Order: sequence, then structure tokens, then C-alpha cells
Amino acid sequence: MSLSNFAFPTPISFGPGARREAAGHLRDQGLRRPLIVTDRALVTMPILAEFRTHLKGLDVQVYGGVFGNPTASQVMEGAVVYQQHGADCVIGFGGGAALDVAKVVGLAATHAGDILEYAWDHPKVRAITKDLPYFIALPTTSGTGSEVGRSSVISEDDTHLKRVIFSPRILAKKVFADPELTLGLPPNVTAATGMDALTHNIESYLSPAYHPLCDGIALEGTRIAARSLATAVKDGSNINARSDMMMSSMMGAIAFQKDLGAVHSCAHALGAVCDLHHGLANALMIDTVLAWNYEAVPEKFEELAHVCKVAGGGKAFVPWLKALKESVGIRGPLSAHGVKPAQLPRLVEIATQDICHQTNPRPCTAADFQRLFEAAL
Repeated sequence: MSLSNFAFPTPISFGPGARREAAGHLRDQGLRRPLIVTDRALVTMPILAEFRTHLKGLDVQVYGGVFGNPTASQVMEGAVVYQQHGADCVIGFGGGAALDVAKVVGLAATHAGDILEYAWDHPKVRAITKDLPYFIALPTTSGTGSEVGRSSVISEDDTHLKRVIFSPRILAKKVFADPELTLGLPPNVTAATGMDALTHNIESYLSPAYHPLCDGIALEGTRIAARSLATAVKDGSNINARSDMMMSSMMGAIAFQKDLGAVHSCAHALGAVCDLHHGLANALMIDTVLAWNYEAVPEKFEELAHVCKVAGGGKAFVPWLKALKESVGIRGPLSAHGVKPAQLPRLVEIATQDICHQTNPRPCTAADFQRLFEAAL
């Protein structure tokens, strides 16, 4: 057996009201001038105004320029605001896009060059050579789990291709995971982000990489999401269901350090070509890809069916998953969500180039992606 390395370092304060601890935590670190990085939709919403009431005594500036799939220009704009404010720390407040930008705003503000020059696959990748500004994260959705991840996914402005900046140094120093921050999410966002969390857990478990710690986390994260996603969508004020989904989201992001699979390669292509929300893209592809994966690891599907209490065993897991999708309002093929047959060649090209499918339980070629997209279309 080869040598393996494991790490689960993120300190997390979890539960209703956790957001109220953020200011005291920053003051304890001697920090006084935070930059809040958030998305365009949250800037004028009561949820941000309410959070700011808990930041008394701090000189706060807000950068609210994040929208859609986050881009390099959004990061660089945020870095300018950080410098102009003379900020000494960053508060990421929002969904996965805002948190991905927040993770690397401090990097861009303190290091030379464009942020994408720090992407792991850049031909002349720059090193992180200085200490990064202190960073804390408060998620307002339960999907990507970006708050506990050591990567930031940022798109190129012109091509929309996703690039990954990966380093343990961009991890949040503290996460304040407060499910009360998700109580206002509309049902469609709850559904899409919830399916994102579920996909992370499932694909992590199915990955052939060796990481028993992540396997345990992924199975439990799947179980938690399976029991609570439909309730969170139907009754958005149910704090227990919201708490479950926030926990499942973080568990999925912790688990996928084990790696993901072909569902994510398809979703990344759909995001780049069709600008689909990442969670929705995962949801639209997951049953098609998993049905294709079944023959490679049927015993793992048995375990997934077991933790989700699916009658009929592993063969019934994908039909159950499809029914769950429909019950939370995610229906129809790709074509019903604006994907056109003419886009298939580019979708196949990007999915094939994407790194995630390298740990799919079944090897996936360009011809396989062609068939999968056609089946989902």
C-alpha cells in the first residue's frame, strides 16, 4: 500500500446563532478592519444588514461584486477594495461563489500578478510567498461547502473555463456555520444547493481513491441530506432540516478532498458553456452518470441505498435519486434548461479535459461523455 496523507484542520462553530461570535473572534485576533466579501444579491438584503449589527466596534467595508460563476475580474476588483480600505482581514459571507472569491481576495491583494496565475495548472504558476490576510467564512447556502475547502474555483472572464487555486493556506481560519442564515433561501435555491451537497458526498464515496476517513464522512453526509433535503425545500423555516443540510454541505466538501467524478466534469462543462448554476448542473447529470457507473462498483451502491433507506438495494438507488430530484422541483432533461444539441461538442471537450473524472469509478472517454450528454439532453 502506498503512503497516504490525511488532514481535517478547519475550526468550525456550528449552530443557530454562530454568526454572533464572528466579531468577538476577530477582536481576539487583534483585527479591526474587515472586508466583507459577498454577492450582489445579498448586498441590499436584510440578512447582511442583520449580520452587520453583530459587528459593532469594527470598521467594516463591503465588496458585493460577486455574481454568477465567480470570475478573475471579480477577485481583482475585491482586492482593490481591500487595499483601499486598508483592511486587515476578510469575512466571506454568502454562497459558494462569494466564499470562493473571499478565499483569494487577500491573496490577490498581497501578491503580484493576476489571480489565475496562482491556479495549480497555470504554465508558470506563481507561489504564495507571503502570509495571507486572516479569513473567516459564514456560509448562507448549503451546497458547495466552500467554507471548509482548500480550493477556490474561479472562471476565466473570456472563456468561462473554471480554474482551481489550491492551497491549504487559503483555508478559513474559522468557520461560523449558522443555519439561521439559510432560512430565507427560496425553494429552488435550496433544492439546487442541496443536490450539490448530496452530489459531493455521493461522488466522493464512489471515488476509487483511498481515504476511509472521507468514506465515512461521505456516507454520513449522504444519509443526513437524504433525510432532510425534501423537508428543507418544502418547509424552509424548519431549522433542524436547515441544520442537517448545512452539515451535509460541509461534510461533502471535506469528503471531496478524496476527489470527485464524472458528474462534476459534466457540471463544470455545463457551467462554462451554458452558465448553469453548479448545483443545478450536478442535479441534472447525476442520475444519468450514476446509472452508467453502477456496474463498476455495485457494492458501493448497495451501501448508499442502505444509508438512504432505499427499498430494493443498490439497483434502486438511482431511481430513488431521480424521484428525490423531482420531489424538490428539479425536473426535465438538459434541453428543458436551455442546453442545445449544437453545444454538445464543446461540452464534451471541456468535460474530457476536466480533472474530476480521473477519479470516476469507471474510466470516462470523450465518447462516453458524448453518450452521457446525449442521454441527459
